[in-house]
Amino acid sequence: MNDYTCIAPDVKLGKDVRLSKFINLYGCEIGDETKIGAFVEIQKNAAIGKRCKISSHTFICEGVTIEDNVFIGHGVTFINDRYPRATNANGALQTEQDWGVERTLSEKALPSARERPFCRKL
Repeated sequence: MNDYTCIAPDVKLGKDVRLSKFINLYGCEIGDETKIGAFVEIQKNAAIGKRCKISSHTFICEGVTIEDNVFIGHGVTFINDRYPRATNANGALQTEQDWGVERTLSEKALPSARERPFCRKL
C-alpha cells in the first residue's frame, strides 16, 4: 500500500483488487477484480462483491452487502440505522450496545448520491 491509503490488517482483499489513494478500509471484504475509488470508506462487517466499481467519495457502513457486478456512483452514502440518535433513553451518548445494525443489500447500480440506499431487513 502507499502513504495515502489506510488498509487495516483484518481486511480481506480478493484477487486483482484496484485501490485508489485516500481510502480507509477496516474489517471488510472486497471481492476479486473490484475497483475502489478515491476518498472511499468501507467499515467493518461490510462486504463488496466481485467486479464492482465503487466510485469516489462513497461511504459504506457496517452491515452493507453489495453483490457482484454492482456500480456505486460518486458520493453515495449508505446508512444502517433507520432512526439514528446520539443519545440513549437515559441521555448518555450511545454505544454499540444501544443499537443494532440493520443490514443493507445492494443488488443494483446506484449511479448517484440522489439514490437513497436505506437499510432494510434481510
